[in-house]
Amino acid sequence: MDYRTFGRTGLQLSQLALGTGNFGTRWGDGAEPDTARAILDAYADAGGNFIDGADAYQFGESEEILGEALAGRRDDFVLATKFTNGAVPQPGPLAKGNSRRTMTTAVEASLKRLRTDRIDLLWVHWPDDVTPVDEIVRGLDDLARAGKILYAGLSNFPAWRLVRAATIAELTRAVPIAAAQFEHSLVHREAEADLFPATRALGIAATTWSPLGGGVLTGKYRNGETGRAEGFGGRVFQPENSDRRTATIDAVLAIAAELDTSPDRVALAWAMTHGSVPIVGPRTIEQARSNLGALDLRLSADQLERLDHASGGAAVRGTGHAPRPVA
Repeated sequence: MDYRTFGRTGLQLSQLALGTGNFGTRWGDGAEPDTARAILDAYADAGGNFIDGADAYQFGESEEILGEALAGRRDDFVLATKFTNGAVPQPGPLAKGNSRRTMTTAVEASLKRLRTDRIDLLWVHWPDDVTPVDEIVRGLDDLARAGKILYAGLSNFPAWRLVRAATIAELTRAVPIAAAQFEHSLVHREAEADLFPATRALGIAATTWSPLGGGVLTGKYRNGETGRAEGFGGRVFQPENSDRRTATIDAVLAIAAELDTSPDRVALAWAMTHGSVPIVGPRTIEQARSNLGALDLRLSADQLERLDHASGGAAVRGTGHAPRPVA
């Protein structure tokens, strides 16, 4: 596992993060605790040190499993979690959203489930279209000053809101917005138009979720598998619903055959060329081991160009070094 400087922080994080949305079964689909621990162990054995979670994942069960699994090795990882959606199936109005009150109570509950005294990186999971950005920034700063969180980030925020929050934090000397998280894959390249340029310009670290398009880039749905097409209510799934996507999946499968490897590794190897930290979220130990195999895969310039051409995007790649702000 290689490591990269995380934005303008001093953190040295692994080039792949481990997402834990599949840790638990309270959503009706996911990994039992023993399997979740085996996935975490495989990730750690490969050198991974960046765990990405959320209070909403499996209605809190994911954090509970992590809290137990990290006993005795908590300091070996940068532990990130999110709040906004609440940790119960139908949260009340005070248990969801991004207000300072909800933020504070959510963090206290996550700390208990995770069995830790601090959250290394707290993500605001989604914009709620209600809470002013300055309230979010102030709340994050309060938590940082109290030692409850070390770094702050915004997840799934549009570029303009991300930039506004980062500017307010800078002008008020609040805890910086250190990172942004957003969807990015060969079948979802919209972030290359604004979010990637924004993070690079401001020195904000980028992490990207669903680098496999909810599994569609593996080609498994062509073979009758369901996976996220039905699991999680069909959320975080990109269907093969256009000629462009069909061409993209064809290109991934062809290159995987050329390299005698699996399609997930090709899609992940492509995602890692953009300067972000992709988040993998395996449900089984077999998926985890396959995903981690992407660390040893290097795509040629020709193969990258073919993937870019098939997916309809320009070749916009990161260096893998810490982004620097524009003067």
